[in-house]
Amino acid sequence: MKTVNRVLLASPRGFCAGVDRAIEIVRLALDVYGPPVYVFHEIVHNPYVVNALREKGAIFVNGLSEVPQGARTIYSAHGVHPQVRAQAQARGLQVIDATCPLVTKVHLEAVRFDQDGYFNILVGHKGHDEVVGTMGEVPGSIVLVSTVEEAEAVTVPDPLRVAVLTQTTLSVDDTKDIVETLQRRFPSLVFPQKEDICYATQNRQAAVRELAAQVDLVLVLGASNSSNSQRLREVAEQSGVAAYLINDIEALQPTWLEGVKTVGITSGASTPEFLVQQAIEYFQEAGAAEVRLLDTVKERVHFTLPRELKAVQRLAAGRPTKPSA
Repeated sequence: MKTVNRVLLASPRGFCAGVDRAIEIVRLALDVYGPPVYVFHEIVHNPYVVNALREKGAIFVNGLSEVPQGARTIYSAHGVHPQVRAQAQARGLQVIDATCPLVTKVHLEAVRFDQDGYFNILVGHKGHDEVVGTMGEVPGSIVLVSTVEEAEAVTVPDPLRVAVLTQTTLSVDDTKDIVETLQRRFPSLVFPQKEDICYATQNRQAAVRELAAQVDLVLVLGASNSSNSQRLREVAEQSGVAAYLINDIEALQPTWLEGVKTVGITSGASTPEFLVQQAIEYFQEAGAAEVRLLDTVKERVHFTLPRELKAVQRLAAGRPTKPSA
């Protein structure tokens, strides 16, 4: 531990616009409507965020059968399967949709490609909440591909009418070989007008590549079920440096620091900044003399609140209005 004398911080890191928006939606709903507010799945993939909202009165559920009839319910940032929407309507739930707009974009692309007569190939990870929702939009005309081997083996109804979509939180490196394989097999492959991997995912991965070139070890602060955090660790490793994903600094293993003079720190898109600050303090208290920001891209993206909460936001700001049901 005594050998660590410098800490480099990746920038950008941490919360993206979609996560900021989702958390703000839950906070506003709790402030204005009061608890309980039910949230379908984790609002974002981070236990600190989830627990903080739980303490304020949010109740996280894995199925709508756990939600009382007519209760106020929020969909997570990862989006939901259309059957969930139908079930919510049947139960008379007062729904607020916190789906990230970039995830909604992928859902809409799947529907549009289907309507235009294309069969969708979705590049993503089986079981991820975002993937489940996207596949549910067009269940008869979509298939999931997770590896190059699956891309080599996948079959489609018409090789001339194929479109490809991507889970937003994958890395560019994750998808590159798979997409190239699909292009080789289906030369007429159609892509969305704008790529699906989100701006925050790309920016954080680019920052990690620059970070990895200047450090002996990269620590990624994030939850193990956070896809974008896992990808950050992988990107660092692919850059040739040791990298570990930890939920917080308490998970750090001292043996990782043997021979390490410079540590790089970043965080996933759903990781609160206070965890990064705790890590900085840990190294400073242990004798690190320098903490420096490695600034790459300035992010200015902001997503507006969903229609259901715009009136609520005005009410929270002290302007008289009646919140929508």
